[in-house]
Amino acid sequence: MTQAADIFGRDKALVGMVHLPALPGTPGSQLDMSAIIEQATAESILLTESGFDALLIENMHDVPYLQRNVGPEIVAAMTIVACAIRRAVELPLGVQVLAGANHDALAIAHAANAEFIRVEGFVFSAVADEGLLEKADAGPLLRYRKQIGAERIKILADIKKKHSSHALTADIDVGEMAKAAEFFGADGVIITGIATGQSIRIDDLGTARIATQLPLLVGSGVTPDSVANLYAYADALIVGSWYKRDGLWSNPPCPERAKELVEAVREVRSS
Repeated sequence: MTQAADIFGRDKALVGMVHLPALPGTPGSQLDMSAIIEQATAESILLTESGFDALLIENMHDVPYLQRNVGPEIVAAMTIVACAIRRAVELPLGVQVLAGANHDALAIAHAANAEFIRVEGFVFSAVADEGLLEKADAGPLLRYRKQIGAERIKILADIKKKHSSHALTADIDVGEMAKAAEFFGADGVIITGIATGQSIRIDDLGTARIATQLPLLVGSGVTPDSVANLYAYADALIVGSWYKRDGLWSNPPCPERAKELVEAVREVRSS
């Protein structure tokens, strides 16, 4: 079994991003926990039945984000949701907590028996829209994973991530960042465009592929038309925008678009 198949259950995986409604205590919060659980579970079942290979939950609607420390109310809410999704579907499950709350994501994933987390600020510094991510998180995060006995949970690290300025590391290309992430113990590397739903630079994907043997993921801008080119280098594609109505991340899921994307992936695999 390859490293990617060990995480997602198969090579050339399709990972559906489940954007949770705004959670309690955040400015946009409107739903109680029972409604949040119901919505997230229904979306997870839709993606499972459409043919996605894995799921990734994220508190995308909690804008504006806090940096690193999101509060116990968010950890508690996301743990409840993750456990509900785990009971509803059997797909590999991941957790991301914005912004850069990687320790919290790991704790949630451990409690919910999830398989992986997506992390920001794993190596190097960057200026995100939440502010300066000054200290890289690899050292503290891997020590925390060891301390709580969660070594089975894989850590997938964004590099040169979206919604950030990388002027501080302008002299370090995406290949060198991928090498650094591998050296510091990441289990996979994620390449994104400049913003949610924006396409990546295919040259960045190719450069990262040459630089590391880790599973390589695309984290933004995936469409049915781009699947073939992306899978030439990538082991998995994370999609949170295109399968939504009108391709907008904040809209409800569109079953027809989800199935269209899955069909495009299957065609590439079969060829």
